[in-house]
Amino acid sequence: MKLAVGSDHRGVCYKALVKKLLQERGHAVQDFGTDGGDSVDYPDYALPVARSVARGENERGILICATGIGMSMAANRIKGVRAALCLTERMAEVARSHNNSNVLCIGQDLTDERTVHRIVEKWLATEFEGGRHARRLAKLDADPPGRSSG
Repeated sequence: MKLAVGSDHRGVCYKALVKKLLQERGHAVQDFGTDGGDSVDYPDYALPVARSVARGENERGILICATGIGMSMAANRIKGVRAALCLTERMAEVARSHNNSNVLCIGQDLTDERTVHRIVEKWLATEFEGGRHARRLAKLDADPPGRSSG
């Protein structure tokens, strides 16, 4: 699978861990940055990752900041993106099986390394169930006013 990753300065450590995990599993990874600890603005990294997913350049994306909240808010502004902030394996499973999440958001300050590995693994392995969930997603995808087209 081809995946995009990005973080702000508060998610750099986990981005490196996630990137390594993905590459070890044979995934192609496009890294949108950042790579250092200097303060940066999360939209500058969330939006390019989300746009790459929305355009089909990457199948999915993973974004990391201190809490995951800012990244998820920014990514969800892009039409076609279903970014989910996941703090547990169960959240990651449901984000995929019920909501067909295509961008995973992680909070580095809120999750330990072992849990991050399990969240990413579960999110990658879980398939969308379709059925009643597809009907619900169609309502979300119905081009609400004020949403960016990418």
